Amino acid sequence: MRVVTTAQPLDVQPTPLALLLLGREADPKSERGVECPGDLPSPSDPDLVARARAAKEKLGDKVFILGHHYQRDEVIEFADVTGDSFKLAKDAAARPEAEYIVFCGVHFMAESADILTSDDQKVVLPDLAAGCSMADMATAEQVAECWDVLTEAGVADVTVPVSYMNSSADIKAFTGKHGGTICTSSNAERALEWAFQQGEKILFLPDQHLGRNTAVRDMGMSLDDCVLYNPHKPNGGLTVEQLRNAKMILWRGHCSVHGRFSVDSVNDVRARIPGVNVLVHPECKHEVVAAADYVGSTEYIIKALEAAPAGSKWAIGTELNLVRRLANRFAAQDKEVVFLDKTVCFCSTMNRIDLPHLVWTLESLAEGNLVNEIRVDKETESFAKLALERMLALP
Repeated sequence: MRVVTTAQPLDVQPTPLALLLLGREADPKSERGVECPGDLPSPSDPDLVARARAAKEKLGDKVFILGHHYQRDEVIEFADVTGDSFKLAKDAAARPEAEYIVFCGVHFMAESADILTSDDQKVVLPDLAAGCSMADMATAEQVAECWDVLTEAGVADVTVPVSYMNSSADIKAFTGKHGGTICTSSNAERALEWAFQQGEKILFLPDQHLGRNTAVRDMGMSLDDCVLYNPHKPNGGLTVEQLRNAKMILWRGHCSVHGRFSVDSVNDVRARIPGVNVLVHPECKHEVVAAADYVGSTEYIIKALEAAPAGSKWAIGTELNLVRRLANRFAAQDKEVVFLDKTVCFCSTMNRIDLPHLVWTLESLAEGNLVNEIRVDKETESFAKLALERMLALP
């Protein structure tokens, strides 16, 4: 091991970001969240399942548990409904009698649920540190600076923001305030069509791959119609001419899980499993989407496998918890389902929600102690809800 020493102490003050990464500070506006208060039960406690059942039974109709498709099986077991982020937020809004909405997902999802539910309902996230790396890649300050760049280039007036559901409440509010809409991976094409009816350009936040794939693969644009805005470079790393010529201004963000799949992954699985169908999520890189046989949202993936004939073989490019659950589900129907990449990859932030956190949450609520409530301030909620309502009104 190499050890570097210095004769004189360095007078260096750690930056707020450095302290955050070191775990010595907290940023309440970050999707990373903070540590949860309270004492969690041991993950080795053999009575966890019984404790979860007892606490849920005690709460009765007062609690409604939402489970995202990427959650662990041990958590999904206690979910009243499962689905993608927007479906779950709508399910929560459709249960006004539930006092507590326990969202087993990540922070931005719980924010969306709080925006769409009534003021009387309390949205709870079992682990506040369950964030989203993609949502973290676009902060309110960065996006406001980007808008200033577009204004100086003379294109802000003809640019419509479209933000992916996988974004913070602040970004959704920015989108609503500037005449834009939210989209999911299922309705991204409809959202872009609507936005082009409102303006000449789109600022797509925060996932570059979904924006590029939708524009090029689904709507027939060229890669030259797209430019990549990097918030860590002056003016996003773009010239005024590039901004004026572009139709799609893509934010430099991505999903850490879907971004790991490569064309090599596709080629390798085709070599290993002759006749395999490659099905990937549109958050994957453009070249991966181009090499796949089928592309679609989480719900699309599930429905495609449900409709697939017996004996068919599928390699799925999405989060491993879901792929493994689908493999187990369809094995009895003689459908082979494998993970696209040979390297196992869970969504690390989704996996922060585990059975000990869920038990602690339910037992706390059953004892009358509200924990880990997710609340969006009224102004942010107002503009974010406006953007979500525009999405709901899409044809």
